[in-house]
Amino acid sequence: MTAVAEERSAAVTAFDGLRTSRGPGVGSWLEGRQREAFERFGSRGLPTTRDEEWRQTSVAPIARTSWTRPPHAGRLTASLIASVTGVTSGVTAVFVDGRYSAEMSSISDATGVAVTNLAGPRGLDGEALQSHLGRVPGSGATPFGDLNMALFEDGALVAVPADAAIAEPIHLVFLSSAGDGRPFASHPRVLVLAGKGSEATVVETHAGLDGVLSLTNAVTEIVVGDGARLDHYRMQREGNAAFHVGVLAVRLGRDSRFRSVTVSLGALLSRLDLMVRFDAPGGDATLDGLFMADGSRHVDVHSRVEHNVPHCSSRQLYKGILDDTSRGVFNGLVVVEKGAQKTDAAQANRNILLSRGALVHSTPQLLILADDVKCKHGSTTGQLDPVALFYLRSRGIGEAAARSLLTYAFASDILSRISVEPLRVAVEKYLAERLQDASIIREVFA
Repeated sequence: MTAVAEERSAAVTAFDGLRTSRGPGVGSWLEGRQREAFERFGSRGLPTTRDEEWRQTSVAPIARTSWTRPPHAGRLTASLIASVTGVTSGVTAVFVDGRYSAEMSSISDATGVAVTNLAGPRGLDGEALQSHLGRVPGSGATPFGDLNMALFEDGALVAVPADAAIAEPIHLVFLSSAGDGRPFASHPRVLVLAGKGSEATVVETHAGLDGVLSLTNAVTEIVVGDGARLDHYRMQREGNAAFHVGVLAVRLGRDSRFRSVTVSLGALLSRLDLMVRFDAPGGDATLDGLFMADGSRHVDVHSRVEHNVPHCSSRQLYKGILDDTSRGVFNGLVVVEKGAQKTDAAQANRNILLSRGALVHSTPQLLILADDVKCKHGSTTGQLDPVALFYLRSRGIGEAAARSLLTYAFASDILSRISVEPLRVAVEKYLAERLQDASIIREVFA
């Protein structure tokens, strides 16, 4: 047996030991679906750098770790929730180590929208849930997606009724606790169903404590109905010893609109697979993101936008900030199928390297099979503008402060697209504190 095969086999065996729990699928229609997902995972195992989609990202540390189920004693404070999301009130569903926390949540105020946990009394009821959970294209495209389906214990269900306009954001908060000292893995899952003609905003936050060895393997499925409008914000602020792997799969109906901002600021190793598919004409998707890494951290974003039908548009802008010896990966693919005429798509990746040891792999791609389209893509990677640095220093600003100002300004373009003000303020504060001189940033950008 080759070393790669042995590593795959060991990982499958290790995760198979976590299936002893009575998850939400036991005794329900979901049980067979979870069994099928683990069989697919078993046939593939965890990816290696020999797999093209994972060539720049090694998950060997995940494969070689003996993961346990998270202890049920995990508890965190409401102040931590407020610090990572800026949320002090409103509709909030909180999950600690992958399990719903009723005492830390506030979903009774969810006027006009159904927010519940999947493992709750009503969580697995409903024909719509059976039709969509694990069925949104792309949600199981990676081995981690199948692993999530097979092992998830709980998750969030957000169902927005047709023609409903939900004014307040819906917050889904997933926190990793200190556990019991052993490495633990959680597999939270989210399903968002935006009914025909509805409008809503969903904020999904993943955060954890520094120094804790944990794995968060998250999957979010979103179905945007005909004429619906959905804004989705995904914030990842896991601890500095954590691993975070996520899948965000979206399906868009006729004349629907989807706005997404993803921000990755934490974890020792993080990976996000973003997959968007247009199922009917007239759809529009805007996908923005920011990732930041320092030390020896590694961050990877893979996106795939599928234009399967005509008269749809997509816009994508991702920015990366890399320092020390960190590594970044952006791989974006826009697919325009043969019948998807009048497609309008643009994709861009912009990166700044703050040190000589930092490195980013940027690969924007277009696969166009139609002949009446407007598509473009591009990528730039460089250092801070020396002219701008000289200008700031000539005005009496020290070098460290000048570098912090320019770095923050580079990121602020993405952060300004977060329309939920408490969330934007919380992320801006966290980013400013990560830079070398937070005081001057607050003074200039206040």
